[in-house]
Amino acid sequence: MTDPEFPRPHRLDQIGAGESQVHIEANPEERAALATRFDLQAIDTLEADYAIRRDAAGIVARGRIKASVVQSCIATGDPVPAGIAENFAIRFLPETDADPNDEIELDEDECDTVFYTGGAIDLGEAAAETLALSLDPFPRSPNAEAILRQAGVLSEEEARRLAEESGPFGALAGLRGKPDKG
Repeated sequence: MTDPEFPRPHRLDQIGAGESQVHIEANPEERAALATRFDLQAIDTLEADYAIRRDAAGIVARGRIKASVVQSCIATGDPVPAGIAENFAIRFLPETDADPNDEIELDEDECDTVFYTGGAIDLGEAAAETLALSLDPFPRSPNAEAILRQAGVLSEEEARRLAEESGPFGALAGLRGKPDKG
């Protein structure tokens, strides 16, 4: 396993009985490394605020991630700036010898589950993974549709209409509303 680009270990012995507040922020080198990892043009800002507490099963961290990123348009490669502001809830549990393919049942809190080993949880890696899950999987620049049209790519609506007209039921659809000649 490679070292995380944005390590922010938080020692378990620093988590008391109550809730503690932690703020983390990625520096320029960490943001550049994460941008490479997530195939982004840039990460201009990345920070997270955590409220951390113990519970019966492990450590619960709730908070908010804020980031400013630049993705690449899937059609043109043009820069697509995006602001991300997401709430999260993560339950950190100690790594076990259980089968990694076993399902984990979530409780009513519906926290994402992250496993840890040793005496610390990594808040930076948790923020990085939350960022990755928050990214638009298909970013499009404002001129993407025009460029796709020029290249002969149909819009979803046009493709659906063409499939209906030329598909196995297209001929039947064309008969709709015509008088029966029988």
